[in-house]
This record gives sequence, structure tokens and C-alpha cells, in this order.
Amino acid sequence: MPRTSDPTRNRILDAANCLFYAEGIRAVSVDAVAGAAGLTKRTLYYHFTSKDDLIAAYLQSRDQPNLALFAKWFNDEGGTVADRVEAIFTHLAKAARHKKWKGCGFLRTAAELANMPGHPAIKIGSAHKKKFETWLADILATTGLVEPLLLARQVVLLMDGAFSVMLVHRDASYIEAAGKAAATLVRASEIRNVG
Repeated sequence: MPRTSDPTRNRILDAANCLFYAEGIRAVSVDAVAGAAGLTKRTLYYHFTSKDDLIAAYLQSRDQPNLALFAKWFNDEGGTVADRVEAIFTHLAKAARHKKWKGCGFLRTAAELANMPGHPAIKIGSAHKKKFETWLADILATTGLVEPLLLARQVVLLMDGAFSVMLVHRDASYIEAAGKAAATLVRASEIRNVG
């Protein structure tokens, strides 16, 4: 659920975003979110029926801003499609160097809820990842690249793999390396298309 005109709901979502992203969804209680929002737990439950509802709203609130940011990074870059795909990774590497960066909130939430595949947040995370893949495939298709759906999926695998490795090593050069690999895949598709 994106931001609404309800300032109380937005305060709760802002607090949940900060706490869930920084500490993880299982480590943060509803009491902590209510406290960070400066509200009672009862007020929180008026706006969200359960912690699961709040977790789903937290991820939903991250969906469009993240997709818009990826599109901005892509569109702001000059050069070839390969350069523009690599730019997304370059910007992710810059973000990963920030001390507050904790990885992909969608993947971290999915990992915490791995034993609950039907959880609404898992569905939201899956839809988010699919939206990015579809957006990228559409762009690649408009440039006439060979097998844009497969190529977009390969780029997504490189990105999510880099997110995972970053959580282990805390070294942004892994994201940069994944970006170079993604650009190489796109360039190879450009060459096949010309040939």
C-alpha cells in the first residue's frame, strides 16, 4: 500500500520501514513500531489488523519507489543499453557502500518468511521482482535484442545473486562485477542481433 492521505498510517509505515529494514521483521515488535511512530499499539492495530498486515504494507510501500529508482538510474545513463543496465548495478554498489545499507528488503523479508510461502509479504516480494523483470524485458524488447525475456531474467539473477553475496561479504565490488557481467550479456545479445 503506497502512501495515503492518512498521516497516522503514514507515520506507522515510516516507522516500520526504518525498523524492519534496519533490524529485520522478526526482530522488531509491533510495540517497537508503535513506539517509534509515537502512537499506542491500539492505534497501530486500528490501521493494520496484524503484524503480518503491517509487514505486507511495509513491502508494498517500497515497491514503486524502488522500481522508479531503477528506471531513473537506467534512463539517466547515456550510452548503449548495456551501459544503462550496468548503471543500475553501479548505483546499487554506491548505495551498498553506505553504512545503513542492509541489502534488498524484499529478499531479506523472503528469507525471514521462508517457512511461510503463503504469507502476503512473500507474494508482494515476488510481484515486485517480477515487475522489475518485466520492465527490463520490455525495454530490451524495444531495442530489438535477442530473447529479451531470457536476458532480463539473467540480469535479475545477477542482481539478486549480488544482493545475496553482499550480505555475506559486505563488499560492493560484487555488485559491480555482477553489473559488468550483465552488460556483457546485453552486449552479446546486441552482437547476435546484428549478425
